[in-house]
Amino acid sequence: MKLVEQLSGSGPLIRDNEILFTVRYDIRRFQGMSSSGLPIPGMFRIEGMLDVESSEKLEACVNLPLTLRLEDGRALRIKVADRSGRILSEGHGPTKCLCC
Repeated sequence: MKLVEQLSGSGPLIRDNEILFTVRYDIRRFQGMSSSGLPIPGMFRIEGMLDVESSEKLEACVNLPLTLRLEDGRALRIKVADRSGRILSEGHGPTKCLCC
């Protein structure tokens, strides 16, 4: 996997089209690459951290399907892995990205 993008900023955390709260984020996006140097569709990993004023807010979101709206307008499907705010998303498909 090759690091292709690093993002940081703030944006709303959304569940079922409802804004839960705004978070600060620091995200790294990795892409699987073939031996020819071309990206492998569907092989990616998004990892990083969310920061909020209260870890209790994040605790209520652990392992739920969420959407993080980035400052540039893009949306990422993520899951909060633990109360500390660690996030992880892997793969491709309707439960993981908004492209299909």
